[in-house]
This record gives sequence, C-alpha cells and structure tokens, in this order.
Amino acid sequence: MKLTVLLLTLLLIANAAYAELNKELNRETNKELSKKEAKPTIIALSPHIVEMLYDIGAGEQIIGTTAFADYPEQAKKIPRIGNYIRLQLERVIELQPDLIIAWKNGNPSDDLARLEQLGFNVIYSHPQIFSDIAKEVRHFAKLTGHSAQGERVAKKFELELAKITMAYQDKTVITGFYELWSRPLTTVAKGSWPQQFFNICKVKNPFAQVITPYPQISIEQVLPAAVQVIIQPLSVNQKEREGFNWQDWPMIPAVANKQIIQPDADAMHRMTVRSLTALKDLCAAIDKTRTILQQKHN
Repeated sequence: MKLTVLLLTLLLIANAAYAELNKELNRETNKELSKKEAKPTIIALSPHIVEMLYDIGAGEQIIGTTAFADYPEQAKKIPRIGNYIRLQLERVIELQPDLIIAWKNGNPSDDLARLEQLGFNVIYSHPQIFSDIAKEVRHFAKLTGHSAQGERVAKKFELELAKITMAYQDKTVITGFYELWSRPLTTVAKGSWPQQFFNICKVKNPFAQVITPYPQISIEQVLPAAVQVIIQPLSVNQKEREGFNWQDWPMIPAVANKQIIQPDADAMHRMTVRSLTALKDLCAAIDKTRTILQQKHN
C-alpha cells in the first residue's frame, strides 16, 4: 500500500513537472513566433513611399515621415521628422525605426549617409517608369511582411497599365505642352516622370529631346510648336500657386480651342498605384480634345 502511494505521488510529481516543461516550451515557441510575425517599424521619407506602404497594408507600421505626406487621409497623423531639405536626425534616433525607406532623388544625401553611419537600415525608392512601381510594391511588401497583398496590388497594377496602354496605342498623335511650373515656365522632356504620360496617351512633346528632363523655356519657344492641348497640373499643396496665364496667347491652338486640362498634380507626380488613375483620366481627357479637333477639321 505504501509503495502504491509512493508511486502515485511520484507519478503526480512527474506529470506536474512535464506540464510545467510544456508550458515553458510553449512560451518559448510563442516568443519565436512573435518575432517572426512582428512587422518592422518604418520611417518613410517621401509622400509617395507613404502612399505605397498604405497600398500594401503597411501604413500602420509607419512611425515617422516628411512634409506633404497627406494621402491617404490617415497619413496626416504620422509624426513629421523633416522635409526634402533637411531631416531631424535626433528624432530618427529617438524613434529607432527597424527600417528607413528613403527617396533616392528627394532626400538630403548627407543626412541619409549619416543615418547609415549610425547603423540604421536604409533602403531606397527610385521609380523612374510605371513598371518600377510594381517592382517596388513587391519589394517593400516583402520587407514589411505583406508579400501576399503586395503581389495582388502589383499584379493588378500591371494588368491595368497594359489595358490603358493597349486602349490608346492606335490613337492619332496630337501635339501637347506640359506645364510643370509657371515661374519660370518649366516643362518636361525625355527622362522625366510625366513624359511617359504623353507617350501612352499618344501626345507629341515638342521639347521631348531636350537634354535636361525638366527644362526651363520661354513662351517664344512654345509658340512655333502649334500646341493643340496644354496640360497644367495643379496641386492642393500649392494653393498659392498661379498657373501660367495662357489666355494672353490666343494664337496658340490649345488656347483658341479652350483645350487646357488641369489634372491633380499629386496623383500624377507621385510614383504610386494612384498614378494609373491619373494616367487613365488624362488619356480620356486628351481623347476628348482629339475628338474636338477631328470635328473641327471635318
């Protein structure tokens, strides 16, 4: 009887010890799972990077950004740690992000070099054409733990881009002028982001072959081109901006025919999924101009 009681006691002790060991193993396993599932905190140093991260489901991981990151609406609540001229390095150090995504051409290079020297993980966004957006969506999605959604977003983007391109590939080419800025009058050429809008919408840019991507020109250079449509993007971030006063030049066909299109500059100039909506809208507006011109010609 005593032996039975002793064995029963030892068995209970062993079961208790085994249960405790299982609890400990489960705790360690859960810790490892948490580490694997943890999404990195991010400082996104451009409005287009912020927008792209929201598109892939990583918006809530952003803990700092720069001025003008205002889309989508919830992006306005993200703390600001600088602008395209200067970053607040002490704020970055204080926030201790797991990842910094910077804009290759839009952030102060000396500040970025300093952050790299301090050991921060800095990667770069550098989209130059529409197809680069899909590549970056996939890349950022993988880095932030959203690969599945990133793939869905990228694939949808690629299909929509192909659809728009095909819809306008056989359209009659018309001559257009792109007003990037009014004072001084600045346009676009090959190598610029907006030039691809003209290429897809089938608009001839008389300044396409200028060496610099964003040349400053005079109105006297525009007049001989017989421009049929003027693209004058405007931004909500530039409410004080005055567009070029084209009404002073009625001899330009686009002015005479009232063919001045004013798209959303933010949607067009930010290298994001939303730029396809801007492309689709612009091509449709230009197609209306094309129809008006054909009717006048007939």
